Amino acid sequence: PLSLQVQPPDPASIRVLRGHQLPVTCLVISPDDRFIFSASKDGSLIKCKWEVESGKRLCVVPGGKKGTEERHMGHASHVLCMAISSDGKYLATGDRNKLIMIWDAATCKRLHIFTGHRDAVSGLSFRKGTHQLYSASHDRCVKVWNVAENAYVETLYGHQDVITGLDSLSRECCVTAGGRDGTDHKTRSELMAVAPFFRRGSIDCIQLINEEHMVSGADDG
Repeated sequence: PLSLQVQPPDPASIRVLRGHQLPVTCLVISPDDRFIFSASKDGSLIKCKWEVESGKRLCVVPGGKKGTEERHMGHASHVLCMAISSDGKYLATGDRNKLIMIWDAATCKRLHIFTGHRDAVSGLSFRKGTHQLYSASHDRCVKVWNVAENAYVETLYGHQDVITGLDSLSRECCVTAGGRDGTDHKTRSELMAVAPFFRRGSIDCIQLINEEHMVSGADDG
């Protein structure tokens, strides 16, 4: 089993970074491995230096209260997912209030808000080498955005239940995990085609190994 090949980390090498008031839901590391971005159920966003010695917080965007979305700079509900572009320029965050926020990763300044999903945004992924963003939602669809132009591109369908995971690499396609409908999908946006791979249980996460192979995890163990 794969679990037997995984070695636990050395406790002396573990450092705990604190700052969020509620559970951390997602994090990404910048492409140059210098910074950590994390987000939480409290709606906050934190950027830290990736240094074991300091873990210095460089910027904090606090979460807002429900109903303050129009005047608050950040999220006013649980942040559920996060992605950073391969050039490190843009950071994207998605929340339970159906909003996708685009940030300048260098300054943590909010640049734009994408709307259009009809339920919580559950997954985000930038296509490698581009500023094309895929977003997945509990509304069972995937949307494609051009972040550099603040533009909506198209909507892709295929799942019969909430989408719980999303990933992409360089090709113009993404893979999604279909939660309780028990399917993995590989969606090619240029063809609007979907190929399902059925299994039992709820599929909760998915990751591309390369352009041809993926790995997914489900609640059936």
